[in-house]
Amino acid sequence: MSAALRRLSVVSDQQPEPFDATGDEFDAIVDAETDRDPDLAVIEAGSRTLRTQAGPPRGDQVPGRPADPEVDKALGEVEQELAGRWGETKLEPSVSRITALMDVLGEPQRAYPSIHITGTNGKTSTARMIEALLSAFELRTGRYTSPHVQSVTERISLDGAPIGPERFIATYQDVKPYVDMVDAAQEHRLSFFEVLTGMAYAAFADAPVDVAVVEVGMGGSWDATNVIDGSVAVVTPIDLDHTDRLGTTAAEIAGEKAGIIKQGAAVILAQQPVDAAQVMLKRAVEVDATVAREGMEFGVVSREVAVGGQLLTLRGLGGEYGEVFLPLHGAHQAHNAAVALAAVEAFFGIGAEHARTLDAETVRSAFASVVSPGRLEVVRRSPTVVLDAAHNPAGARAAAEGVTESFGFSRLVGVVGASAGKDVKAVLEAFEPIFTEIVVTQNSSHRAMDADELAAVAVEVFGDERVVVEPRLDDALEAAITLAEEEAEYAGAGVLVTGSVITVGEARLLLGRG
Repeated sequence: MSAALRRLSVVSDQQPEPFDATGDEFDAIVDAETDRDPDLAVIEAGSRTLRTQAGPPRGDQVPGRPADPEVDKALGEVEQELAGRWGETKLEPSVSRITALMDVLGEPQRAYPSIHITGTNGKTSTARMIEALLSAFELRTGRYTSPHVQSVTERISLDGAPIGPERFIATYQDVKPYVDMVDAAQEHRLSFFEVLTGMAYAAFADAPVDVAVVEVGMGGSWDATNVIDGSVAVVTPIDLDHTDRLGTTAAEIAGEKAGIIKQGAAVILAQQPVDAAQVMLKRAVEVDATVAREGMEFGVVSREVAVGGQLLTLRGLGGEYGEVFLPLHGAHQAHNAAVALAAVEAFFGIGAEHARTLDAETVRSAFASVVSPGRLEVVRRSPTVVLDAAHNPAGARAAAEGVTESFGFSRLVGVVGASAGKDVKAVLEAFEPIFTEIVVTQNSSHRAMDADELAAVAVEVFGDERVVVEPRLDDALEAAITLAEEEAEYAGAGVLVTGSVITVGEARLLLGRG
């Protein structure tokens, strides 16, 4: 890489038929969903900007380090022990170890009903929306999502907020003797993700929760989370990611993800590529599951950009919900909202056992309270700095579309740090039309792609003059902000930090949001 590239150091009285898609009023949804490019409707994204219809979310959504030095030390020791296990990128396609752990723990995952979520993008945002809706209807919730933005404690939430470090430590200490027992009996020790999954299920049983909202780590059939019997299985849009483990086509990936669909479950199916949808529908028939499809049984009737988010009309399984404010940006988040609403309706039996709607005001209040950190999240003004965890081509396309629609920057500087093994060229190509310049960097993870390697790809896409290389993330942020500030004050320049959840999390800390 040339030196020239381095610069800048519950209900209403409505009675529609279950899953009725024949009404004239719903024709527009079907047409819109059929015509919509599925590639543009994927990725978990959003922002934590202005919320006009609700107060702040419960608890700290992205906790920093514990203030108590002793607690911080104890949490660090737990993190170190977990890090000594197989990481999330080293997997064995088996649920034998997690099944053994559940057995010795007394099957805690059977103590509550579950909503299980798989898909390529949009899982965490959808999980947060489902959690907000269930909480609004006065159910105690547990949520298990991955990866985390800043703290490992984010992965396990109770009542809408990450569990505290003391509880996280105590949960680990409670399960550790049983983890050791399983380790001794298995060919391979339990992995990092398997231990965390066991901790989550145990914490939910101990709380106890009324319902668990569980996001798969990867795939479905052999994912560690797949020891639950989700009464509702949610499939967000499927695209190509983790192709070395899940398959090289949407159909192959769908085959793995379809494994979360259990006997007699309700399946909420976001719009999918045709071959992926066929695989999902076949699995549903095999296990006598009931399917609701986006664009047929539910969907987005209308959406318009609003201050701090968007205003939606959603068609659920039981009827229509208007004037729904969602404080997240992008069309993809509107579709995530439709999926989340249908999932909660299905959980309550609407569309199958009951023909009704949920209380509309409660639904509006729930959606207005949703946050999704690190997904088109504004963390600074003058210039505006936005964070988005897009890390695959479909996610990058949706993020680029969302930024263009919601922010209207006159000049946008990208800061990109990616993980090795990703399709970084396609990610960069998605952002090329909206980035005036790009600062390539790398995060502190051992999985990070080398900044010079990423820069070589970036030069192919952007040309030499538009690429800046700053291997340190703090230097990259400073460089991007300086570039944005080269425009006159109030000229509308901005910075988008993206490429990896880890990059976004570290940037969030550096920018003072941790």
